[in-house]
Amino acid sequence: MAGKKGQKKRLWSDDEKRSICEQTLNPSVSVAQVARRYSMNANLIFKWLKDARFAPIEGAALEGVFLPVEIDGSPMESATSGQECSAADNLGSAASAQRVDITLSDGRRILVEGPTGLSSVLRLVQGLMA
Repeated sequence: MAGKKGQKKRLWSDDEKRSICEQTLNPSVSVAQVARRYSMNANLIFKWLKDARFAPIEGAALEGVFLPVEIDGSPMESATSGQECSAADNLGSAASAQRVDITLSDGRRILVEGPTGLSSVLRLVQGLMA
C-alpha cells in the first residue's frame, strides 16, 4: 500500500523501538493509544513486541507467573544431588531468555518459550527433581 504523496518512510532507532514497546507495559494504556501517540499503526508495535530485541522484559513481572512447559519422557526415578540446584542462587532475577530448552539427566526434556525469567525455570526444575 502506497503512502501519502510527499511523506517519507520513518526509520526508528532500536532505542526508540524499545522505548515505545516499554510504554505498552502500563496496564492502563493500550497498544492503540501508544500508536496514536506516535502517529503510527498499532500493528507495527505488535511486530516489535514479538522481536526479542525490542520486547520489554521485566524480571519482577515474570515472578509467580505460569509458564507454558512441555515435558517429554518418563518420570524421574531418583532425585539428583543439590549440586545443580545451587546454580539458582548464582543467577539474579534479571537474567532472562526467549527460549529455554533443558534435557535432564534421565532423558526428560523441558521446553519454555517466550520471555522467561531464568530463575523461574531453575525453580521449576528444582521442583521436578524434589
